[in-house]
Amino acid sequence: MTPAKPKIHAAAIQMASGSNVSANLLEAERLVGEAAEAGAGLVVLPENFAFMGRSDKELTNLSEPDGNGPLQSFLAGLSERFGVWLVGGTIPLDASRAGKVRAASLLFDDKGRRVARYDKLHLFDVHLVEADERYIESETIEPGDKPVVVDTPFGRLGMLVCYDLRFPELFRNLIDAGAEIFVLPSAFTAITGKAHWEPLVRARAIENLAYVVAAAQGGYHVSGRETHGQSMIVDPWGTILSQAPRGSGVISGAIDPDYLATVRRNFPCLQHRRLHCT
Repeated sequence: MTPAKPKIHAAAIQMASGSNVSANLLEAERLVGEAAEAGAGLVVLPENFAFMGRSDKELTNLSEPDGNGPLQSFLAGLSERFGVWLVGGTIPLDASRAGKVRAASLLFDDKGRRVARYDKLHLFDVHLVEADERYIESETIEPGDKPVVVDTPFGRLGMLVCYDLRFPELFRNLIDAGAEIFVLPSAFTAITGKAHWEPLVRARAIENLAYVVAAAQGGYHVSGRETHGQSMIVDPWGTILSQAPRGSGVISGAIDPDYLATVRRNFPCLQHRRLHCT
């Protein structure tokens, strides 16, 4: 009889980040420590955990060269100190074009070594008529150009960021590369989050028979923006294992490789696909 694979506790960190980087980092450190103390082996920070200012343009002032900078050092030190695999939300890294940044999600192992980088592929350029809010990320952010799946002790990890949630073909691409767990740092607006966040997160878990660890911003920010919150951990059957309302906090849930394998074996819809993304 094949021995059962150990369950791994994953944690999603929820924040309401502001424009004071030092204060945001202190809060992130506190919450990652809380998650580690509760037994988490995988911890996911939200999008823009270190800074949410009055405009995206301000991100260029914090941009770092790849592999060198205070935010990257902070994440490496945090993962090593607490002995967790850490998805560093997103931080601004230098882009190929002047005046722009890459919204980079970095994965560090429990020894503080960076093992993966994913740059946000889909940029949030929308007009929310109800609140007369406009978001044009492409003015500041240079999009990434490749999906990322990486091996971890918890399974194959597919990396995504926020607006990527609306593009099921990206999730299918990650599934074709062997993804079993999706990590999703986010900062959904209050309007779009109320309407779409939960159904989309659950749908991506259900249709791909995968775990989703979605860490969100949740609260009011100095720009006047309001984010939805509701960080969630969802299993391959679409069951919400844990979720948070708004404000800062930690949620956790078990990633069970045997359960995932059982669901995929008993309900093999991924094998029944007739069309594939190219």
